[in-house]
Amino acid sequence: MLKSKKGCKRGYPVAVLASLEETYVALWKVFSRVVKHERNLAFHGIRSSPKALYNFHESMINALRPTLKEGVRSIILTSPPRTSYAKEFINHVRQHHAWLTQGPSKAAFSQISGTASTRAQVEALIRTRGVHELISQTISEETENLLDLLEKQLNTSNRGDSVLFSLEEAENIILKRHKPDRLQPEYLLLTDRYLADSCQKNRLNRLMQIAQNKNVKTRVIDAKSITGVRLSQLGGIVCIMQHE
Repeated sequence: MLKSKKGCKRGYPVAVLASLEETYVALWKVFSRVVKHERNLAFHGIRSSPKALYNFHESMINALRPTLKEGVRSIILTSPPRTSYAKEFINHVRQHHAWLTQGPSKAAFSQISGTASTRAQVEALIRTRGVHELISQTISEETENLLDLLEKQLNTSNRGDSVLFSLEEAENIILKRHKPDRLQPEYLLLTDRYLADSCQKNRLNRLMQIAQNKNVKTRVIDAKSITGVRLSQLGGIVCIMQHE
């Protein structure tokens, strides 16, 4: 499924891969078809220094923010065997960034023992069946969080305002054809089957791109997953609104 060759269409973003080493972290963005290197962040100081460790973890959070704002909240952490680098980062998140561990915007974290700092190491890592399964499990956990949010919105008294169920309705709001009253688009969710079967792919891809540019969290979800099945029942695409 995933490759890391150049010149291949990326597909849609599904996760972040962070390879934590003693003196730096390598950040990769996992798409449905490729993995792309984002950046490396250096560790300044020594790991036994609480202040240096705190600053390093904060720099990771700041580097992840743009992808998190896109709606991608599946984070895969790797660190060398017999190290606690990944665990230390997760502990930092729990202590200082509760918004990533609870509530509707929480992220799904998983850990792998290994190194994914170079393209060759990433290629070797993503070829293993266990990593594919782990990525799928992490994405599944993330999308189930979205399902909880969707069901909560569907069960509110104003559900007709808070959830939109068609491409046209989503376009009217996201492209500002109709000015919303007190509500703004927060999530654009669609299944991979809806995307693949659409006879208006250019129109749909344009909407997704504009949504991302406007910080509407856009997620393409496996139609076979629990969340995907529910989305299919609702037509395959929904736009979840939030109060201003």
